[in-house]
Amino acid sequence: MPLSFAASGSASLPLHLITPDQLDDTLAGLDPAQADWIRAQGFTAASGSVCTYPGASGIAGAVAGLGPDKERLRGRFALGAVRKSLPKGVYHLETTLAGAALDEQLLGWLFAGYVFDTYAKKPAPEAELIAPEGADAARLEAIAAGESLTRDLINTPANDMGPAELEAAAVALAKDHAAEMSVISGADLLDQNFPMIHAVGRASPRAPRLIDMRWGKAGPTLTLVGKGVCFDTGGLNLKPGASMGLMKKDMGGAATVLGLAKMIMALNLPLQLRVLIPAVENAVDGSAFRPQDILTSRKGLTVEINNTDAEGRLVLADALALADESPSDLVISMATLTGAARVALGPDVPPFFATDAADAGVLSKAAMTVADPVWQLPYWEPYEPMIEPGIADLDNAPSGGMAGAITAALFLRRFVTETPRYMHFDIYGWNPSAKPARPKGGVGQGARAILAALPELLKL
Repeated sequence: MPLSFAASGSASLPLHLITPDQLDDTLAGLDPAQADWIRAQGFTAASGSVCTYPGASGIAGAVAGLGPDKERLRGRFALGAVRKSLPKGVYHLETTLAGAALDEQLLGWLFAGYVFDTYAKKPAPEAELIAPEGADAARLEAIAAGESLTRDLINTPANDMGPAELEAAAVALAKDHAAEMSVISGADLLDQNFPMIHAVGRASPRAPRLIDMRWGKAGPTLTLVGKGVCFDTGGLNLKPGASMGLMKKDMGGAATVLGLAKMIMALNLPLQLRVLIPAVENAVDGSAFRPQDILTSRKGLTVEINNTDAEGRLVLADALALADESPSDLVISMATLTGAARVALGPDVPPFFATDAADAGVLSKAAMTVADPVWQLPYWEPYEPMIEPGIADLDNAPSGGMAGAITAALFLRRFVTETPRYMHFDIYGWNPSAKPARPKGGVGQGARAILAALPELLKL
């Protein structure tokens, strides 16, 4: 089913979306027999719960729970869980929610319509909803479409989502929105001075490439850089099987910036957008880069390779160096970069780093407003010596195992020297288990927070 709302004016049933504190008042407004029916079902308005109630000729409507106000983040997208449980029909909301809280639930409804059925057919929910009066349905549908693109790209297995296929997805997106595209691939990466992108991808028969998309002719400039490691074996520092199992998602940063770009372009935001994606497969053969190799980056900085499984920062470094040659008002990188970020914050909360304290505050506030949680970690400068091996300018995998997310962010910051405002997101891009409106599998993280923050970040 499309991630869209039902046409306004359709015949519809009421769907009362309430907290436990609103239950008694809601029941008082219904027919006494209907209220007795709901009470008899044990409905308490717990988050995501739903109870239909009868009328003269079948279902007359439904009540659905938001849970207590204090459990908002725990119960985010409750309406998504409700949609999964509602019988087929068209509904309209009866709720006191407004503003961002209402938008969150409406997005939950749309997100719950997402089904990844490329390889096995799965039923989509059949309940439909008319967008409430005053809700910006077109904006919410654009956000849902961007999230759907991100999920599709991450969920697609690596045999069908290599560097060429990721390029094709970017080309299709550019075509939809009249954006300009250029791609540098294979040996041309060396000729045009992207040596680390080439080094990481050269062992694969699927040629590495740098994808460059531009959109918008006026307004402030925004550059998004997404890690596009379409599969990561770990290279010669081969991952164990258990760690390799989810590596189709190692292009989650690329998938997320493409989803965000889709939102920005569909909403026609008044800015100039550039999207850079280094797309590679980190494979193993006789030409693979090795531990103790020293690579020279586009920026001119030398990098000692102490672990070929720390490849994401290498490809990002060359892409960030290119972005920095034409300074933007804001550069943002997104990557499934470190296990340390997951150890620190788990799968749901990606850390971010910001060179500008005011930007960090704006982003953090926007993230809470739209229920797209992120958490700031510091560019802790006393750790800079940890990424300086002595034999080269930088170390791609400092020993000791401490502060891995921070040292990776510090590494990337070395390649953004001319652009004062830079943010980096260390995302996971995956739901380990199903949650309301977020099935197990690929998921966007941070994109909605960034979208909500852009008007203030870029003075749009």
